[in-house]
Amino acid sequence: MPKLLTGLFSRRTTDKPQTCPVTGRVIGPAPRHNWLAWVFTGMGFFSLIWFLIRVLPKPSRAAYPCQRVAFPLASSFVVWVLALLGAAAAWRRSRTRDLQFWKTCLWGSAALAAAVLVVTSLPIARSLASNPAHGPIGVGKGVFPGRVVWVHAPDSTFSGTVSPDGESWEGYSSPEHWYETNHTDLTTVETMLSRAIQSLGGTNSDAEAWKSIFTYFNAKHGKGVVGYQPGEKIAIKINLTTCNARSGTDTVDIYGNYEKKNSYDGHWLNSVDVAPQLILTLLRQLVYTVRVDQTNLYIGDPTGLFPKYLWDQLHPEFPDVNYFDNYGGSGRMRTEFSTIPFNWSVTNSPLSGPVLQDYVPVPFAIADYIINLPVIKSHSGGGITACAKNYYGALLRCPDGYFRDAFGRNQPGIVNYSDMHKSLPWATGQPGLGHYRAHVDLMGHPHLGGKVMLYLVDGLYAGQNWSSHPYKWNTAPFNGNWPSSLFASQDPVAIDSVCYDFLLNEWPNLVNQADMAGGAEDYLHEAALADDPPSGTFYDPAKTGTRLPSLGVHEHWNSPVTKQYSRNLDTNSPGIELVALEVVRPAPLLAITELKTSHVISWRSFLLGYNLQSTTNLKDPNGWFTQSNAPARVDWWNTITNDATGQNRFYRLIKTR
Repeated sequence: MPKLLTGLFSRRTTDKPQTCPVTGRVIGPAPRHNWLAWVFTGMGFFSLIWFLIRVLPKPSRAAYPCQRVAFPLASSFVVWVLALLGAAAAWRRSRTRDLQFWKTCLWGSAALAAAVLVVTSLPIARSLASNPAHGPIGVGKGVFPGRVVWVHAPDSTFSGTVSPDGESWEGYSSPEHWYETNHTDLTTVETMLSRAIQSLGGTNSDAEAWKSIFTYFNAKHGKGVVGYQPGEKIAIKINLTTCNARSGTDTVDIYGNYEKKNSYDGHWLNSVDVAPQLILTLLRQLVYTVRVDQTNLYIGDPTGLFPKYLWDQLHPEFPDVNYFDNYGGSGRMRTEFSTIPFNWSVTNSPLSGPVLQDYVPVPFAIADYIINLPVIKSHSGGGITACAKNYYGALLRCPDGYFRDAFGRNQPGIVNYSDMHKSLPWATGQPGLGHYRAHVDLMGHPHLGGKVMLYLVDGLYAGQNWSSHPYKWNTAPFNGNWPSSLFASQDPVAIDSVCYDFLLNEWPNLVNQADMAGGAEDYLHEAALADDPPSGTFYDPAKTGTRLPSLGVHEHWNSPVTKQYSRNLDTNSPGIELVALEVVRPAPLLAITELKTSHVISWRSFLLGYNLQSTTNLKDPNGWFTQSNAPARVDWWNTITNDATGQNRFYRLIKTR
């Protein structure tokens, strides 16, 4: 070994006091052992071995919290050793007489290099508007793996243009409501969903895009390379937390008109749920484009109540759809448990004794496909609410164990179910990174997240916390207007990652609260790496004996300005691709839909000043006449139904003013 290294690692055997060579002052006795050097050496060596053993077989583990700590120590150790070896080589080649001087210089250089590396390699301190940097982790899902479509349409909430047919909603305290026709434009929302579906499916046709989406899902689930098949059932899980059944008649008048009670706090109707315009658009796509029979569609929230304002705008056009909720009054389907068990990979009940068995609710158990449709919100306990958090209302009983039939039919109370709130990152749960998250079990169970073929997030009016009070967004491109957005994906981790970035950028103090210790994104790490998660949890909610695979891909955008992910920057990257689309309000549209025995002629009712005219002879310019019979008005559409076997007619819209 070179003399320099030998000297550095040798023991000192003298107790002779040390003196400063400049002042001559006694500094103190020489230590017998240079133990600090040995501590650094040992920590660096073992950190290097640990990092190599864990990361070389699976590079994605480099994002684990333990590896983020080990890497700076390991890399510092490597540089330190290289610096010592280099210094030793230089020493041997040096011919200077002042050996002590050169020894001091070389040792100082090595120490400085190691110190610089340690400082620059330490994990980035988490601020309210940033995340620890890491590359994509997990495996992307979808026709285009990891693709998330973000459609921004200011006209959907009349935020971007001045229109004679609508105006931007004033907000929570307004006497008018966000879902009314003059505040949320159905025509634009229809275009938003159409563009999103086509982008996910990679076609210019709604029908072909749906076929592509269904075919991908069926192929991945062993059902063959086929699209939707007649008779298959689809359940749509929406978020009705503001109509939670636990609050009973405080939020919804279930013994009266079944309306969401504005009297709850004076403005409760203005707490944001999934927009009826978006639900109506989705139902039209499924019934008229995919050709799903209404009786095979189920939509609702097992822990919520389906309010009148939604029912009145959906039921007239789709009376045979199954609208399910917790109570089952006024024509709604009462949700019940199926016999399919739901298991938790970790039980954390707040009560003593055996934890009650959970079961999948009937609408999801009988469904062949599920569509997950939440509202984008911040959350005081979880940081964000998007697709994964939407499952917290998917088990019929409430997350904390409150159950409608705890002590008999309609005799509610808290019983010993596993408490989902305990796995959230707030102070009373599990703050920080590297913990079990109930989201992952919900996302991975074969009869819940495992059946989801499409994820849609309503971002027209974003809400804060469970109460979903809407606030305009100030960051670009929103600039003080409503978000006016729709997010779509086939990858549950990717879409929540994108929603996380948007929410964190807009409301950092809510999403990244100090007592969460950065844990708001932990479920994304756990889900992306479910086959080998940082927490070490064996995620297996169906008790198959096999760990869940990666549920999707997670990463953060490069900046809130460009909003680009790794696949945007490199098409060969395994990460997220964010497709950003801007939609403007479409021109007036007259639509004809063919049903079994009739044709439905429809036009948007916001087109004030237009009349519907028809003729049986296009050659006769005077043959056009205005429909004198008052057409049926279905929500925001005016419709006339013609018998398919009757006389052929031609229709047009004519502007009267």
